[in-house]
Amino acid sequence: MDRKQFLEQLAAPAGGKENIGLCDFRSGCLSVTVKDRSVIDLNAIRGLPGVADAELLRSRLRITPDQTIMEELQMAKKEDYGALAKQILSLVGGAENVSNATHCATRLRFNLKDESKADTDAIKGLAGVVGVAQANGQYQVIIGAEVTQVYEKLSGMLGTSSAAAAPAPKGKWYDRVIDTLTGIFTPILPPLTAAGMIKAVLAILVAFKLVSNTSSTYQVINFMGDATFYFLPILLANSAAKKLGCNPYLAMMLGGILIHPSFVNLVAASKESGEAITIFMLPIYNASYSSSVIPIILGVLLMSKVEPWATRISPKAIRFFTAPLLTMFICGIATLCVLGPVGYVVSNALAAVINGLSTLAPWLVPTIVGVFLPFLVMTGTHHALTPIGINNRMTIGFDTIIYPGQLASNVAQGAAALAVSIKTKDPELKQLTSATGITAVCGITEPVLFGVTMKIRTNMIAAMAGGGVGGFFMGLMNTKNYSGGSPGLLTLPSYIGLDTPMANFYYACAGAAIAFVVAFIVSFVLFRDEKKN
Repeated sequence: MDRKQFLEQLAAPAGGKENIGLCDFRSGCLSVTVKDRSVIDLNAIRGLPGVADAELLRSRLRITPDQTIMEELQMAKKEDYGALAKQILSLVGGAENVSNATHCATRLRFNLKDESKADTDAIKGLAGVVGVAQANGQYQVIIGAEVTQVYEKLSGMLGTSSAAAAPAPKGKWYDRVIDTLTGIFTPILPPLTAAGMIKAVLAILVAFKLVSNTSSTYQVINFMGDATFYFLPILLANSAAKKLGCNPYLAMMLGGILIHPSFVNLVAASKESGEAITIFMLPIYNASYSSSVIPIILGVLLMSKVEPWATRISPKAIRFFTAPLLTMFICGIATLCVLGPVGYVVSNALAAVINGLSTLAPWLVPTIVGVFLPFLVMTGTHHALTPIGINNRMTIGFDTIIYPGQLASNVAQGAAALAVSIKTKDPELKQLTSATGITAVCGITEPVLFGVTMKIRTNMIAAMAGGGVGGFFMGLMNTKNYSGGSPGLLTLPSYIGLDTPMANFYYACAGAAIAFVVAFIVSFVLFRDEKKN
């Protein structure tokens, strides 16, 4: 009997497939979330082939398979990434139903042509799937830390179908904006995280006087960490082109135009001499676009409209030459003369507004982010905050509102889960909360959110309380994040500035500690083990 057959026989005595939610194998047991416990027939379940025992908690059915069936079930463990990817692809309607597919730290993110073709209940029941979320035009399958391996197998099955532009999601304009921003920024999170951690390591080496800031070692590590941020327009161009449906290599060329050394030198000379840079008598704004965010996104957005037009009007015999020429000539000039300056001004204006807000009420936004981040992560919209944090660091050198609030929230969620792991007598829940709690305090919260926080109300209360109090403290202290990374204990060094007081780092540590202690105490006091039936 395989895993699918084992679950199919369970459906009837468990109240039907519609009554079964998340299914997961842990510690030799099958844990099933049920919607209506009153329709569960425990005696019938205990009499099923392969079932050694079954017990019903408040909203959870726990089944212990016998030794023979367990050996068979272990063969379908989630480490078989290819099989899992194949099952997920089939259950979302096949490759022909996928317009676009990408992934973030824990989720496969699909743009489906028809979401009604996706079998959500069946996907939730797959070994290796934590849950499913549908928001902002995306169908999100939560995998956890193994999402990269699953995506690698999935992308091979999709071939080139996932490279096409994702259709604009249906719904309100802000849903479409969030979907676009998520699709653009999610693919570049790994290099941003790597760069942030390299800068954090360098800050530690300097702080402990292991490396001098005049040494070649310092210079090399410093430019290694800066590379991602300096060439950010090129990275964003690639992901934006894939999201918006134009040629990613032409888009990267556009990013290269914005940061080309010759252009940088022209801008520097123009500022010094006062003589304007022009092209065909059109003035070019004296701006530096290295590390910028908004200008290249606007440029690629224009390219997504110009490229199809250029392809359409070009004679077929010479289209290979004329379509790229027209696209780059028009988009390059328009970006240098209009879109780049607009994006540059908007970026600085946004930074100025945030600076003003931080001056008037520095505690406000970090507190709000600390309290409500779990709900944003729940729908996958938390990536809409990423460009704000990046823009802050690229324009004013640090971020005081997004990353500190996220740090407090992530640590608080992990602390709430760890409190449950200490207090609960349920061995399965103890293992789940300890494992996901550790992951959360390190910066990845989807496993604990969908596995624990959403199911235990007191944990959500504790996470919101700890995140809010920790975010309030760091906001009040105007705590600055210098290099990003996934907000958690492992990226605390990103609060060390190369030429700034260590007090900022201590404030970040104190804020994380406050979030941890508050959430842990609230969770430990409020949590009660479910009574067994």
